[in-house]
Amino acid sequence: MTIRRVRFDHPDAVKLNDEVQAEYHLRYGDGGDATALDATDFDPPRGAYLIAYDEHGRPVATGGWRSQDDNGEGNEDGDAELKRMYVIEEMRGRGLARRMLTALEEDARTAGRVRMVLETGTKQPEAIALYLSSGYAPCRKFGYYREYEESRCFAKRL
Repeated sequence: MTIRRVRFDHPDAVKLNDEVQAEYHLRYGDGGDATALDATDFDPPRGAYLIAYDEHGRPVATGGWRSQDDNGEGNEDGDAELKRMYVIEEMRGRGLARRMLTALEEDARTAGRVRMVLETGTKQPEAIALYLSSGYAPCRKFGYYREYEESRCFAKRL
């Protein structure tokens, strides 16, 4: 597997984002994640968007982080917000999500961010298990879904 930095508007990123949005819709029935994102949110040095490719050059996993600071929505100065972590269904269970998470944490740390934060939901138990087993702990809710009952927020010091 090879991990490459791309823009959030790269065709492979768009394809995988469409797939993860469809999965969110299946799980939550709400049309997908409504959090506002822009391709520039992930531009260095204030973010990164990564795609993992298999040995055939096929995009199989994705994830990004974007800088967040104290914004009145629960973020703190120095936050890196994890977004769009996703592994295609046929490649799950092979450690790709953990490898992507590690790469994103390292990138955010190198960029000077001090805390990785993320929001997920109760209908994504495998995501919650990944984050808990990777050293994340529940934190104060933040962002677009902070008022939603199904929302779960986690943080880890970098």
